[in-house]
Amino acid sequence: MADSKLDSKQVRPYIENISGATTACLFTMVQGNVLAIGLSHLYIAAQTGIFAGILAATVILFAKLKNRKLVSLLLAVVTAIVDYFVHPGMFGSVATEAIVTGAAAGLLSYIISFGFSKIRKNQDKSAISDDDLSS
Repeated sequence: MADSKLDSKQVRPYIENISGATTACLFTMVQGNVLAIGLSHLYIAAQTGIFAGILAATVILFAKLKNRKLVSLLLAVVTAIVDYFVHPGMFGSVATEAIVTGAAAGLLSYIISFGFSKIRKNQDKSAISDDDLSS
């Protein structure tokens, strides 16, 4: 059945990568001090997250990447590049903050995908158990 609804498997990479890159940029910009987060930080982090997330997710979908490590590495590299061009670094050399942001986005992506895979495995196991009970 072909309908106009977006497939969740196609939308998921966009949501995960945009949120991961945005979060990494936001926390790197304020160097972990959540009390320092302001609207300007949110605006800059959203720019980085949206651009990096869309680029990474598009590559992931077209290349049909499934490997968790490759997906996280791709997001890390794309986020670092986008962050470098979106705003000047706040600490270290010109590229230091962008590199740290990219590394944080990649790590966050890996941790979250690892967690989701564990949750999905548990849900699959419980679905199988429920099917066995209903038979």
